[in-house]
Amino acid sequence: MQRGDWLRAVYSMSLVATWVLCSSFTNDVRADDKAAEPTGPVSFYRQVRPILQRHCTGCHQPAKAGGKLVLTTYEGTKKGGEQGIGFEPGKPDESLLVDLISGDKPEMPKNAPPLPKAQVELIRRWVQEGAKDDTPAEVQDTISPEHPPVYHSAPVISAVAYSPDGQLLAISGFREILIHKADGSGLVARLIGRSQSITSLAFSPDGKLLAATGGNPSLFGEVQFWNVAEKKLERSATVTADTLFGGRFSDDGSLFAFGGADNSTRILRVSDAEQIFKFDAHADWVMGTAFSVDGKHMITISRDRSMKLSIVETGQFVDNITSITPGALKGGLLALRRHPKKDELLIGGSDGEPKLYKMIRTQARQIGDDFNKLKGYQPMPGRIFALDFNADGSKFVAGSSTGGTGTVRIYSTDDAKLLFELPGHSRGVFTVAFAPDGKHVVTGGFEGKIRIFNAENGQLEREFIPVTVTPAVAVK
Repeated sequence: MQRGDWLRAVYSMSLVATWVLCSSFTNDVRADDKAAEPTGPVSFYRQVRPILQRHCTGCHQPAKAGGKLVLTTYEGTKKGGEQGIGFEPGKPDESLLVDLISGDKPEMPKNAPPLPKAQVELIRRWVQEGAKDDTPAEVQDTISPEHPPVYHSAPVISAVAYSPDGQLLAISGFREILIHKADGSGLVARLIGRSQSITSLAFSPDGKLLAATGGNPSLFGEVQFWNVAEKKLERSATVTADTLFGGRFSDDGSLFAFGGADNSTRILRVSDAEQIFKFDAHADWVMGTAFSVDGKHMITISRDRSMKLSIVETGQFVDNITSITPGALKGGLLALRRHPKKDELLIGGSDGEPKLYKMIRTQARQIGDDFNKLKGYQPMPGRIFALDFNADGSKFVAGSSTGGTGTVRIYSTDDAKLLFELPGHSRGVFTVAFAPDGKHVVTGGFEGKIRIFNAENGQLEREFIPVTVTPAVAVK
């Protein structure tokens, strides 16, 4: 697995399509989902597989095999599940796969719109032509809970999160979430899913669920909800055809918000992963979300250099919290955290300056004003990718990257003092978090190392790579 600046990679890379397929929850279908009339034999890898990716495998993957059916491999699709064999090559009318997606009220995808008729016909034609597997050998998906990822170098760490009780530390990996003891003394679990990229992690307020956003760039975006105690995938929602970012629970744990590379923000009901709200006011990727203390408002930030306020119940846009004056913000916003006790919002991005804003404007907007801004803090080198408050909001930690080096600092929120610069980060830092008790700060990034610092004196207490690295052996 190649290492690199995770966000730059998400911006630009076009990954070879994998066998990871999409879930049963899809609200948006790209134009290319409307399969063009094929002129030659139908390709499973290039034509059938992407349809299954975007519509079926949230509920039919190794981590969550609904009806004992796994659609993430050709073999699993053919084998079928509780209802029988998946398909009979050359016999579409006798194939369960075709039957389940056909008709005026098809059984699948469950709780989602039916597949377009062109896609159903494409799958039918593939079966009629012999249902051949043309997947290149070099991209066969061999990863599953029974066969976890093997690392030949430390993975770029793009997300970390402490459990509310402070006992666990969730860390992003490739195709998985690694659950470690919070003090770094041992691995507790590997939660292996289908999204190659995990871009954000968040525990529910009661600690029972762990949510992750991510996806496969240019293929699908996914929200995962994991049962922490049972270490199993409770629900998966495939949303859009690209990566998702910045997932956050509401304070009561009933809602989950996230942004996407389609410039939208969405809110899911946590109990069933049903989408209840979509917000389209941004002009670029939405990188972070937050709820107001009372849960009635949502705050979003974007690469379009704005922070926006909307009403959760109606989806109505309320205001640009940041200044709308050209040049007021020197670049896109990449990190957002709400104060844990009040409706104040900490943001960071391309200009490297942490800024604190109040949520609600209390006077008429004037051209050129930045009225909601409360404080600016000493700028950091490069771009700020990560922010987090301690439990009472009196301090916050910020992580940045210049592309070649990384910086992490702890600030005092109210008096804007720089308290500590945490040592040892030779490469970009993409994620930071305060422990619930406020005594420790964890950092991660390009180096693939987790560092745990004493938040009271800034001293490094522990450093480790969260995965086992197996050196690659050259083939003679």
